[in-house]
Amino acid sequence: MTNDTAGSGWFASVSRDDPDAARDAIERGSAETPEDWPARAVASGFAEDESDYYEALREATRHAARDAVEERERADDQQLIHSVRALDDCERIANELAERATEWAGSLFGDVDPGIEGARAVADREPTDEVEERAVSLAARAVDVADERDAIAATIDRVAPAVAPNLTEMAGPELAARLIALAGGLESLAKKPSGTVQVLGAEDALFAHLSGRAPSPKHGIIYTHEYVRGTRPEDRGSAARALAGKLTLAARADHYAGERREALHDDLRERMTTIRGRAEESDGEGDDAGSGGKGGTESEGAR
Repeated sequence: MTNDTAGSGWFASVSRDDPDAARDAIERGSAETPEDWPARAVASGFAEDESDYYEALREATRHAARDAVEERERADDQQLIHSVRALDDCERIANELAERATEWAGSLFGDVDPGIEGARAVADREPTDEVEERAVSLAARAVDVADERDAIAATIDRVAPAVAPNLTEMAGPELAARLIALAGGLESLAKKPSGTVQVLGAEDALFAHLSGRAPSPKHGIIYTHEYVRGTRPEDRGSAARALAGKLTLAARADHYAGERREALHDDLRERMTTIRGRAEESDGEGDDAGSGGKGGTESEGAR
């Protein structure tokens, strides 16, 4: 690497005590031809010897790598990933605590409704002894975690449209966040083929298929989308393929352009109308066939 001055390296105006300057010099510098940079660094007084030069270069690149990782972790899509994983953890823990708390409370207070709502009722009770206090306290903890789950879901609802407007409009905030999390980030999701997006979340079923133990899965987590779940079973494969294709394009538009693309949403709605129209056509053909058969019977009877 070199600065504008001929023959100078990335280290030309860098202090050994300034890792940020070293990182910037390495990232922004360039060189038209290779040079003996260690020798030049020693000659300029930057390094004592070749080994010292490579130690300085190593420290500068490590510093740059740490900064890049920290910046990536602060990115909004990474915060969505943390949020949706925390949401799942809170939901699982809240349900487990509520189950334990309501079972415990049932042995103390009589009939107690199961689940979070039952835990809320227990948490509102006034304990009369130490054992009741612990059961009530446990129920309160379950309620707190459930409330945190709801708060995280509300955060996802607010953040997802800013991170991935097309994907969020098409999939909904929570499914959009889950797809981003399963892919490892919005950029990674944008680079995946639609066939992979279609089966995200169905990795176990896919591995079973690849080993010859199960049929190929038609869909993964996108099954939760109304376009797939609400389509009749024989058309769900087509619906999943159509949705996955548009979700992939939506992720690419969000990552590379960052602006809403109305045509994507119109195309998906049109495609789903066509797919679901098959059911109506099939039902209509069945009704016609039934009417024809009945009419024939009546004619025969008349004769």
